[in-house]
Amino acid sequence: MPAAVVTGSNSGIGHAFAEILVREGYRVHALDMTIGENMKSLGCQTHECDSSSEASIQAFATGFKGRQAGLVLNIAGIMAPHEQDTLEPTTHSVLLRTFSTNTFSPLLLTQALLPSLLLSPHPRIGLVSSRVGSIADDSSGGSYAYRASKAALNSVGKSMAIDLKEKGVVVVLMHPGYVKTGLDTSGKTHQMKEAVEPEEAAEKLWKVCMGKGIEEAGRFWHREGMGLDW
Repeated sequence: MPAAVVTGSNSGIGHAFAEILVREGYRVHALDMTIGENMKSLGCQTHECDSSSEASIQAFATGFKGRQAGLVLNIAGIMAPHEQDTLEPTTHSVLLRTFSTNTFSPLLLTQALLPSLLLSPHPRIGLVSSRVGSIADDSSGGSYAYRASKAALNSVGKSMAIDLKEKGVVVVLMHPGYVKTGLDTSGKTHQMKEAVEPEEAAEKLWKVCMGKGIEEAGRFWHREGMGLDW
């Protein structure tokens, strides 16, 4: 099996995805800011990589140079507390920190690993976005940094799909729905009856990610399989 690179692997959806890839026989390279016990338990290669740091991304990519990567999953993400991300209080610092992880990192990591992806006969890129990044679906406002960073990620993913189509790279943008992770520090998501555990979200997203062909690249998909508006 080819190698797979997964960001955000120490917890949540990223960790659940890494578990799936290990089970499927991939040579998994799990990335996160720190190598915690969850990552150690995966039994795969682990790497400290700060998704918000271009230097950290480049350091990982330099060490990976010359290897084949069949799959790059950009899952790491952050969301500022609600009280910091409404119209009045949000700041340049909040915006920059959120965009650095949610938007810049997937672009820069994919860019850095593109030579390795192109060594694979069936290269694939997965981007975990969010429905709140859909401008057409925005009926609640707020969450300026998070919402805008995911809208920008959708734009990045769409452009990637167009630019890489002739090279045979499938780019899949995915919405996980409400998931019981530490992303929402208020804990409100955990109380929603429609919220699922990371393992269920990852299993469904895995089917979406691997089930799309080159003609469907660059579209935005719900974890349940239906397409979403931009």
